[in-house]
Amino acid sequence: MPQPPTKEPETSKASGTVAPVKSAPLTAPVFFADSVASVSLDEECHAFVDRDGEFVETMCCDYGFRSGVSRMYTGESDGQIPYNAFQLAWRNFQNELRSLRQSFRFDDFAAVAEANPPRGALGKAAYGLGQAVVDGIGALDRALEKNKVLEPLRPRPMTVNMSDDDQAVKLINNCAEIRTKLRQLKLSNQAVWDREHTREAAGQGVETPWLIKGAYLALCLLLDVLFNNRPIQRFWFLETVARMPYFSYISMLHLYESFGWWRAGAELRKIHFAEEWNELHHLQIMESLGGDQLWFDRFAAQHAAIVYYWILLGLYFFSPRLAYNFSELIEAHAVDTYGEFVDANEEMLKSLPPPLVAAVYYRSSDLYMFDTFQTSQPLRNPRRPKCASLYDVFCNIRDDEMEHVKTMAACQDESVKMDIAARREDTTRIGL
Repeated sequence: MPQPPTKEPETSKASGTVAPVKSAPLTAPVFFADSVASVSLDEECHAFVDRDGEFVETMCCDYGFRSGVSRMYTGESDGQIPYNAFQLAWRNFQNELRSLRQSFRFDDFAAVAEANPPRGALGKAAYGLGQAVVDGIGALDRALEKNKVLEPLRPRPMTVNMSDDDQAVKLINNCAEIRTKLRQLKLSNQAVWDREHTREAAGQGVETPWLIKGAYLALCLLLDVLFNNRPIQRFWFLETVARMPYFSYISMLHLYESFGWWRAGAELRKIHFAEEWNELHHLQIMESLGGDQLWFDRFAAQHAAIVYYWILLGLYFFSPRLAYNFSELIEAHAVDTYGEFVDANEEMLKSLPPPLVAAVYYRSSDLYMFDTFQTSQPLRNPRRPKCASLYDVFCNIRDDEMEHVKTMAACQDESVKMDIAARREDTTRIGL
């Protein structure tokens, strides 16, 4: 695989260092013909020196819909105070409206159809109907633009006029090759279900009431239908929704504390925040790989997450154990899904470098709350995963989800209290 044009990072052996590595000067976004949307390249690539002083090659290209200030660890904008809600909402509306128009005018839905060609008479009829809707809305958009109701929509450039700089050409080729490999990654829905049934047959299933099981199966069916043969997009949707349970648990525990009803939830809030922080990094990894490029995927995931949050608030209000039980089901399914994915794509994943956000999260010296959500892991022997390739990244995510399963199970039978106590005993204390 062509290597990105870099020079050795001018850093010391300090652990967890993110260093800019100069590449060819690129003054405009770069577009690829096989890409749904643009891939913006800054004038610098980022290198990373991990806590052991080892250099980690990371992806120069960010394939997400929102990059730059939206991606962690990539600049000085982390911690920036937001604008007011009206400004944020208006800016987001403008960006999403433009993306929505582009999705119909330039037929972004063709990428989904290409991954799932129509089969049978019913499938072909549905495909034809969908194509007619896309063409019709595209024609309506052009008419509104012609009558100056909507602003002119600039076409996406599909080629790049670059200088003859060899480094720039190598960088473009490298990013295009990574994009092509990412599109070749596969995930079989049936193989995931087979893996889950094997786990249940081995006595490792999650016991749950029929109502919770029905909601779980409905969510899994939705994932199978919407994201068939689109694994990165599926994972992005899953991680967008997966953050919501922990946020809802924190909200309810904080509310109970404010009412004076329950004051024993501080340690749980800390654990749930660490779990949400972990899922946030999973989400950022999937975004950097392009999982949020399609407007429809963003629309579905973000609205599902908001609905899911409010449902879980109500579920936790009536029964915290059922809320934890549902999360255990979802996390166990995530373990099966990621496990199948890494096994099916091992060779391809090992040929790809990790995104910067993954390298920093797993290999920096400051593993902020990384040990906190892993309640069953003793602090004397903490888990310290490697992150040299995209294969390592997905193995780490799979193992993270397994830790979430264990914690959710412990929350249901209150054995999490014993885990918390055991971890306190592992911590060195100073007596006076």
